[in-house]
Amino acid sequence: MKVCVIGTGYVGLVTGVCLSHIGHEVVCIDNNEQKVKLMQSGRSPIYEPGLSELMQSSMDSGRLTFTTDLAMGVNHGEILFIAVGTPALPTGESDTRYVEAVARGIGEHLPTDAYKVIVNKSTVPIGSGDWVRMIILDGVKEKGGDPTVVQFDVVSNPEFLREGSAIQDTFNTDRIVLGSSNDKAIALMKELYAPLVGGKFSDEGTPTPIPVVETDLNSAEMIKYAANAFLATKISFINEVANVCDRVGADVLQVAKGIGLDSRIGKKFLQAGLGWGGSCFPKDVAALIHTAEDYGYHSQILEAAVEVNKRQKLIVLEKLQQELKILKGKTIGLLGLTFKPDTDDMRDAPSIKLIAELNRLGARVKAYDPIVSPNGISHGLTGVIIESSPEMLADDCDALVLVTDWAEFQDLDFGALANRLHNRLIIDGRNFLDKDKLTELGFRYVGVGH
Repeated sequence: MKVCVIGTGYVGLVTGVCLSHIGHEVVCIDNNEQKVKLMQSGRSPIYEPGLSELMQSSMDSGRLTFTTDLAMGVNHGEILFIAVGTPALPTGESDTRYVEAVARGIGEHLPTDAYKVIVNKSTVPIGSGDWVRMIILDGVKEKGGDPTVVQFDVVSNPEFLREGSAIQDTFNTDRIVLGSSNDKAIALMKELYAPLVGGKFSDEGTPTPIPVVETDLNSAEMIKYAANAFLATKISFINEVANVCDRVGADVLQVAKGIGLDSRIGKKFLQAGLGWGGSCFPKDVAALIHTAEDYGYHSQILEAAVEVNKRQKLIVLEKLQQELKILKGKTIGLLGLTFKPDTDDMRDAPSIKLIAELNRLGARVKAYDPIVSPNGISHGLTGVIIESSPEMLADDCDALVLVTDWAEFQDLDFGALANRLHNRLIIDGRNFLDKDKLTELGFRYVGVGH
């Protein structure tokens, strides 16, 4: 099938690359000329394991191209994905101006002799399906076209990708959600995803068919928000439990294992630590709270989850103060900066708030991250010295803090690092390191509820 993906951010690029890999002819559109040139040269603008290789393979096969020409993309695609950003505004509501611009642009170039399926892949407020349809028709009229003769339907197809494992999540997703009231549009979307639904591209030994959930537009949009809000709340819950464990002498790792074996609860997203961040959970929870307020409902559980998460990002600060007392004049080394491993995403990362607070209290802050390099700081990081190795990070530190659970941090030579430290204190903000091993090396180990 012929596909157009408009927007080559995280979701758009992964979607375009994966759809081309399973056999479709995909044109990816972006209005950033420098970014398009980079992708045309075969280089990915984002860090995601496996993405660059898959992208180059699809380009070599001729199934994947990049351009700034929206008109060409609209004419090419039987199915057009809107995959632009919807960042949170200060009020908590989603900023949909990029979705609006794309929808209007589609309308301006929409042909009258071909049926199109317009897919909302961006996370958009509930009710946006009908709104996007209205904007597309406005675009048709603004170009002097007849809105009564264009043929298209809008489908909501939310994504459930995790940064750092997006390729695997695409080919092994738990479900594909399709929201529309039009049978023809649903049939085309099923044809698009048929290679995935059968499990052909699964990396599991025995391919498992992927369920397709058919809903109305509003329900599909709500599924995305409800899923992320539930997972965020689950993380806030286990962090709340961890904080109680710290006070009563229980071990949150054992507690999480004990409750996670309950099939009604499950073990995923029960890892206590520094809370949630990134590009999805914060804005999606805020957007759902805002939507509830718009319709006269006060979502107390979600607001509590947000408050717990805000506090949790600074739990490390409390532990440092308990151990070192005064932080003024102390040197603190952070292991990891990104909000999670296997990504270069710094959006709403706990490290940012932690750095700011440590600076405010007069500490010197150093950090090492496998992706964020001393010469590649592009996320507005200030008040931190970026080191190029864990050894340089450890030099003269009064404490090390594990912020991001990069796999390579488990294999560090902590014995060698210990000799460089001014004080053998480690705060494990993800309960990720080997407590017994570190204790044997003479470290004072402090976890989160562990």
